Amino acid sequence: MISLEFLITSLVVVVIPGTGVLYTVATGLFIGKRASFIAALGCTLGIIPALLASSLGLAALFHTSALAFQVVKYLGAAYLLYLAWQMWRSSSPLSVNKQAKGTRYTSIAIKGFLLNILNPKLSIFFLAFLPQFIPSNTEHALYHMFILGGVFMLMTLVVFVLYGFLSGSFSQFIVNSKRATVAIQKLFSASFAGLGLKLAFSERL
Repeated sequence: MISLEFLITSLVVVVIPGTGVLYTVATGLFIGKRASFIAALGCTLGIIPALLASSLGLAALFHTSALAFQVVKYLGAAYLLYLAWQMWRSSSPLSVNKQAKGTRYTSIAIKGFLLNILNPKLSIFFLAFLPQFIPSNTEHALYHMFILGGVFMLMTLVVFVLYGFLSGSFSQFIVNSKRATVAIQKLFSASFAGLGLKLAFSERL
């Protein structure tokens, strides 16, 4: 059931940098490896609603209802722009300061969770992606969807953790350079803003 084609395709999708990767890397750079793991976990858990929505057919609503898609899309875009604004002002948990290490992990996880929840295209992606790897004559399509979705989530967690740990390894170098810290914060802020605008102007699949 879990084919090599599915694993390779999923790996390519997961490895390509997106909002989750960007958030995890930023957390690793500005807070540390342990926090990046929490960020990766939050982003991964954020996949669950999209998986449930696509498995139960709710994602079709986003595909057919312009209003439902637009509402969730603009909420997601607004949240990304909010994160960009927070980082630009250097007042978010991702900023480098003495309180950063004490940032509550719950807050980090929730931010990662919301990044995926507020992306309606994720549900549509699962609806279009997972069925391709489910046998057409199976009587347990829902079961297969959950299994494939679980494998996709596991791969996401592993890849994101690797991204976070790699960025965390450079954390000390960044923290020791105020100029580099400010420049990278502005870069991540602009990246979040760009992704937010891209989502805002995106169309349904």
